[in-house]
This record gives sequence, structure tokens and C-alpha cells, in this order.
Amino acid sequence: MISEIEMVLRILAATGLGALVGWERERQNQPAGLRTHMVLVAGCALAMTLSINMAMMFRAQAPNGDPARLAAQVLSGIGFLCAGAILRLGPTVRGLTTATSLWTMAVVGLAVGAGFYLAGVAITVLLLVILSVLNVIEARFIKQYTSVKFVIFAVDRAGIEQQIRAAFQEIGMYTESFRADHHLRQQRVKMDVTVRMKPDVPAERLSDRLAAIKGVRIVKYE
Repeated sequence: MISEIEMVLRILAATGLGALVGWERERQNQPAGLRTHMVLVAGCALAMTLSINMAMMFRAQAPNGDPARLAAQVLSGIGFLCAGAILRLGPTVRGLTTATSLWTMAVVGLAVGAGFYLAGVAITVLLLVILSVLNVIEARFIKQYTSVKFVIFAVDRAGIEQQIRAAFQEIGMYTESFRADHHLRQQRVKMDVTVRMKPDVPAERLSDRLAAIKGVRIVKYE
């Protein structure tokens, strides 16, 4: 069996690894940061050590006891916590990376709880490299786009949709979705358009371009 002192040491080691990744997520202003990662990994380590000890403690009564029973429930239940870290802000989804880091750190907690210190440390270092170093590389060398949703109210006249599509193409924006609702009695049209644009291109530029089209009354974006 794992002694209680060894259990505490494993939990402390796992909590320290969780703090490293949690601190990086905290710096990125993510919903699941330092405390969330620390508490998660500490709980996973406790679940793993407790699962092992219970299987050994009741070996005489249950010789086929599974030492990973509690750990298996942790992996299936962690999805609910990860889902809470994913946020949808308009057309943009945030928190996917944080959700995956939570899931990975849960496995790290289980690994350290089972006594695999080296594997837990190695995965934590790898995760920090992915989250920190690759984040800098992406910002410098990979073109990043932001999804912006435009809502346009205009007079329903011939050719206005083509003009609005042309305005997006003129500024070099990729149209992800384009929906038009025509109100025949009021002779007006509402267009919901989601585009991908570079962070250095201000949305006001496109808004002014759309407002200059004849018949456009209102332009909103988020």
C-alpha cells in the first residue's frame, strides 16, 4: 500500500505541476487558471492514490478489485469541467486550448498519483512548451484571423446583396456565412454575415465601406 506520507508527497508534486500550467493559463486571461488547475490535479492525484490503496486494502474480500476504478471515473467526469471552460463570444469560440490543458493535467495528476513522477513532469514541460513557446511562434509567423459577425439592414433593391458581397471581397475578407432575410411588405432586407479578418484590419473600415453603399441603413458588428 501507499503510505499516507507518500500520498501527500504525490499530491503536492502533482499540485506543483498543475500550478505551472495554471499560471500560464492565468497569464492568458483564460477562465480556468491557476487555482482551477491546482485543485484539479490535486484531486486527481488523491483519487489515484486512494483507488490503489482501496484495491490493495480489500484484496482479501475482492481479489479482482480494479486499482484504476476511481481514475476511470475521473477521466469520464472531467469532460464536464472542460466544457465549462469553453466560451462562445459571438462567432468566436474561446477556451478550447484551456479545456484540453485541463484534461491533460487531469491525466498528469493520475500519473503522479500512481507514482509515475518522470512521466508527469515530462508531459507538464511539454505542455508548457506548447502553450508558451508555440504561442509566440504562432503570433509571429502564422497568420491569425478573427471571426466578426456583421448585421446589415438595408433597402431591398436589386443588386444590393452583390454590392455587399463585393465590399467584403474588396477589403480581402473571407466570408464564412451569409444569410439574407427579405421583408417584402416593408421592402427591406436584413443580412447576417460572418467574416474572417486579420487582427490588424479594423472592423470600422469595413463598416464605413458598407455604410457608403446606397440603401444601407444600419451596420452592426461584434
